[in-house]
Amino acid sequence: MHTAQQSTYVEGGKEFARDTRYIETRITADGRDGYPVEPGRYRLVAARACPWANRVIIVRRLLGLEPMLSMGLCGPTHDKRSWTFDLDPGGVDPVLGIERLQQAYFARFPDYPKGITVPAIVDVPTGQVVTNDFPQMTIDLQTQWSDYHRSGAPDLYPEALRGEIDDIARAVYQDVNNGVYRCGFAGSQEAYDSAYDALFARLDWLSDRLATRRYLVGEAITLADVYLFTTLVRFDAVYHGHFKCNRTKLTEMPVLWAYARDLFQTPGFGDSVDFVQIKRHYYIVHRDINPNGIVPKGPDLSGWLTPHGREVLGGSPFGNGTAPGPVAAGEEVPPGHGAQVG
Repeated sequence: MHTAQQSTYVEGGKEFARDTRYIETRITADGRDGYPVEPGRYRLVAARACPWANRVIIVRRLLGLEPMLSMGLCGPTHDKRSWTFDLDPGGVDPVLGIERLQQAYFARFPDYPKGITVPAIVDVPTGQVVTNDFPQMTIDLQTQWSDYHRSGAPDLYPEALRGEIDDIARAVYQDVNNGVYRCGFAGSQEAYDSAYDALFARLDWLSDRLATRRYLVGEAITLADVYLFTTLVRFDAVYHGHFKCNRTKLTEMPVLWAYARDLFQTPGFGDSVDFVQIKRHYYIVHRDINPNGIVPKGPDLSGWLTPHGREVLGGSPFGNGTAPGPVAAGEEVPPGHGAQVG
């Protein structure tokens, strides 16, 4: 069966294990995989609800690649077959001319046996998916698309810090990014307890690390911060209750709450977050966890825009670079879907 994402059903007694065998084709400056970097040739297909896609949306905006790499947004819910373009007129992506992301996967791999996942980058001339390898995607936008970065774009993956960034990213992925899923889809009490303990041990470790430094690695935002942010911003809205990650809310972890607010208030981060779509995705799609599909009204989001006070730790969000400009026309989060004051 072709599924829109990895199956969330976990057999009783088993631990949730994400299938990380992605389409590893890369878009590179030298075109070594047959897909050279070319302005306007490719389309990023993402969904604001998805944390893995949210990473790429943030990086694309921070680097100013909007004019070079167009973006199509799927709706927050999907069926077992595929993510769909139900936000667009007629339910059809205006560039690719398809209703389902599945069509781009099947155009290249007619018998594609795995999940139809976002983010994905599609070759517009052929309509074929190029890659859905989201970790490599963010690295390549930084390292392979550099000729097309905006003036003042930050270096999110500085060469001197790559080893440390990679180490932090691995730990965050295992225990936090994927750790919340290991809690939510655990097939036994033992599997849940193990994932829960690892998650909060890592969050405590991150709190200690961030108590004396503004960012995870170095003196400016790096990919490591992007990766952690997309889980933290969903924590209270989804993971605390829906995934049973309920030792403490993010708002009850002072250092991480201030750190998350610092990033949220940085251009490129909070302006990419759609809390309405996030909640609709998790609570409606995951019927094995939430059978009635009821979406909770909370939590209160006004705190996201309160002062964080982390400037005293030094550092500068964009290093020697500058903040991105306004959100590209047509890519704004709808009014009422972000953090609201009051």
